[in-house]
Amino acid sequence: MTSRQTILILGGTGEGIALAEALQSVPNVRVVSSLAGRVANPKLPVGEVRIGWFGGVAGLTEYLRNNEIAAVIDATHPFARRMGWHAAEATAAARVPLLRLERPAWIAQPGDNWTLVNDWDEAVAVLRISAKRAFLALGRQELAPFTALTDIAFVIRAVEQPEADIKLADAEIVLARGPFNLADERQLLQSRRIDCIVCKNSGGDATDAKLRAARELGIHVVMQRRPARPDVSQVGDIAGAVDWVRKL
Repeated sequence: MTSRQTILILGGTGEGIALAEALQSVPNVRVVSSLAGRVANPKLPVGEVRIGWFGGVAGLTEYLRNNEIAAVIDATHPFARRMGWHAAEATAAARVPLLRLERPAWIAQPGDNWTLVNDWDEAVAVLRISAKRAFLALGRQELAPFTALTDIAFVIRAVEQPEADIKLADAEIVLARGPFNLADERQLLQSRRIDCIVCKNSGGDATDAKLRAARELGIHVVMQRRPARPDVSQVGDIAGAVDWVRKL
């Protein structure tokens, strides 16, 4: 780049935070990180930050044009499907380059006992016949389908307290933010006598310790597959994203 260019990072993930920091050393680059604002006290990246929705594809397109955004890097969570499609449509309309930075998905290893599902309704059906004490490693907005399971004891881990109107018959709330280590995950699963873990295939190493602990302890894992994403340029690590920016 020969003049100062603005890069918009669609963040809210560890990758988004790490990328914003890494791009500080790239000459002639101004970084703006955008967070959805779902968490009351998010961990903020370095540099400029905007919080809140854009207002759909039209709002994002207008933002890109009005703020002279040179490129967009989608570093949102693998399950932030709506933002991924909005980014693809808006950047195409504004004629702005788009890169998807996505951590590799988890892959079952020898000794794993996984059941893959497409949504939480499928997960509920599996738990109904196979679980007594389940660990839900989900977002707080995704608990509603599990309220139908009145004969299962749940341990729920979330960054923030779940909504008050979500009522599970038997539930313990554990408020925590990753990364989590193997020893702590093993202790949590054993002390609560967990026989099933429910999670998304988020990938990465910040929260994979629960899967390693489940493998050691022979615990069943019900895992939601990743949703479809638009076909755009993609890298799997920070170095690849930084290299992409340098070549713009």
